[in-house]
Amino acid sequence: MPERMVGKQAPRFEMEAVLPNKEFGKVSLEENMKNDKWTVLFFYPMDFTFVCPTEITALSDRYEEFEDLDAVVIGASTDTIHTHLAWIKTDRKENGLGDINYPLAADTNHVVARDYGVLIEEDGVALRGLFIISPEGELMYSVVNHNNIGRDVDETLRVLQALQTGGLCPANWKPGQATLNV
Repeated sequence: MPERMVGKQAPRFEMEAVLPNKEFGKVSLEENMKNDKWTVLFFYPMDFTFVCPTEITALSDRYEEFEDLDAVVIGASTDTIHTHLAWIKTDRKENGLGDINYPLAADTNHVVARDYGVLIEEDGVALRGLFIISPEGELMYSVVNHNNIGRDVDETLRVLQALQTGGLCPANWKPGQATLNV
């Protein structure tokens, strides 16, 4: 039986990545925590596929909204940084990503995907997992879904904002609405 992760310290990670300026670098949860940032870490199955670019570019197109909420977005797959870079250099009209506003990390040894419980061991690829981690390193939100279904950026932003209220948010809560008083 898998162990519960939400409400506990998130697994620490450091991965090589292609940064928004198209240079190679590293991303780490520790760095985000040191900078007092929320982390939105999401996994996708692999580069040069069909659903993946729709959600990667959708998140990138709305990246400023995450920045305004003191959040850092990191995309990750088990592909290499070289494959990530080739995909970024491919135009969106040709199933590429074009310029994106956050790093794509390479979990080539599968450690991070395994730590977060999204690795499909027999295929060596990740499920679509999304994790929101507080600046203190607590895993606050986790959602994993089938690889055929892309994620919703509005819902990710809504959940991030709900978590940042520190209050009790009822069903269908929207930013700007009151939290519950108990």
